[in-house]
Amino acid sequence: MDFVHQTPKEGDTIAAIATPPGSGGVAIIRISGPNALDLADRFFSGKVKSYTTHTAHYGKVLGADGEVIDDALLLVMLGEKSYTGEDTVEVHCHGGSLIARAVLETFITGGARMAQPGEFTFRAFMSGKLDLAQAEAVQELIAAQSSYALNAAGSQLQGALSKKIQGFQHDLTDIAAILEAWVDFPEEDLEFAPREELCEKLSDAEDSIKRLLDTFHDGKVAHDGITMCLVGAPNVGKSSIMNVLLGKDRAIVTHIPGTTRDVLEDNIKLNDLHFRLLDTAGIRDDAELIEREGIRKTHEAIQEADLILFVLDVTKGIEAFEAKMLAELPHNRTICVWNKKDMPHEALESINIAATVEVSALQNKGFDDLKNAIDKIVWDKGPPSKEEVLVTSTRHKEALAHALEAASRVREGLTTDVSPEFLASDMRECLNALGSIIGTNITEDILTTIFSKFCVGK
Repeated sequence: MDFVHQTPKEGDTIAAIATPPGSGGVAIIRISGPNALDLADRFFSGKVKSYTTHTAHYGKVLGADGEVIDDALLLVMLGEKSYTGEDTVEVHCHGGSLIARAVLETFITGGARMAQPGEFTFRAFMSGKLDLAQAEAVQELIAAQSSYALNAAGSQLQGALSKKIQGFQHDLTDIAAILEAWVDFPEEDLEFAPREELCEKLSDAEDSIKRLLDTFHDGKVAHDGITMCLVGAPNVGKSSIMNVLLGKDRAIVTHIPGTTRDVLEDNIKLNDLHFRLLDTAGIRDDAELIEREGIRKTHEAIQEADLILFVLDVTKGIEAFEAKMLAELPHNRTICVWNKKDMPHEALESINIAATVEVSALQNKGFDDLKNAIDKIVWDKGPPSKEEVLVTSTRHKEALAHALEAASRVREGLTTDVSPEFLASDMRECLNALGSIIGTNITEDILTTIFSKFCVGK
């Protein structure tokens, strides 16, 4: 993979539109780099170079020929006090896409180059304004779809995760120094600390890393949300339940079995958490050709889903093929939803599954119970508090798991008299894995992967 973002070169000034495409009240054009003030001074009616940092000034954006492009507000942020750590200028003009593009092209023509995705944040990282975990949090903050995701990203941006990692590094570096001394001065028979004491410190560090690693389930739920799949036989009311949950008529509902032939998808917020909701084709044994294709997609959706709502009709009980389906579903993430509870029915069968609820999609009853059951399964130990530091990134999870494994090898090696060279090597591997989270030890391809996910103006 080619490395997208290089260290800024002398005179390398970037510019981009920092607001979403389309029309709006205001558009922001951001310029950052050593020539940002010179460019602004050339194309703005005021004396930009005389402005003090973090001040706003009203004036006009001028083209190369001196023609007025737009009235604008210009903000100046100098050097270390800016987001990027470089001289930065923001031009707030009217929000029409043509106007914003004209202002941007003026600065590009004047010598700036178009910024690449995430390049402003990359420069903040390179200048030490943010570490890598904080830089990643910027994109997570923008993409947050729930208050849980927002809290997790905000905490990471403020450095809560980085402080945890730095604490691990501090404790483990002391141990690493002792191991390196054993390697460098074997003839001295140095013993800075008993092996038992080192093992105890390593065990404490492992426990701390493991506790942080264990937050990944909640972190992933907060960050990615939940994919929830409605499954069941034809005509049990899956589409009606989907419509009630969404609060709109998203799926066609008829008395004819097999109306849903494909997987319908929509997004919903339940209990302040983002859900991707899938309504699937009804599963039955005597399906015709098109239905069979829908049923194949249903099985794919089941494999993809984090949570399954298995819908049954209270008036029919559990039929043989439904019992077979139920046995094949993951019981720890399946809720049995008995629909049509407003209809006369016999006592319901007991089902050994994560949760069972009764609803009436027709009368919109029982859905509070369903939402509570969903919440209980999603948050096995209750929702995280605002103060809890969560691991939300798979990259961070894998790095922590790598560090934990390496630290465990060191502790086990100390108890079995493994050669200090191997112990020191494993300790370096542990510290490198931790360092990769905050960017003290990172490869170019990882940097490219991270920053290429950003929008151009951030």
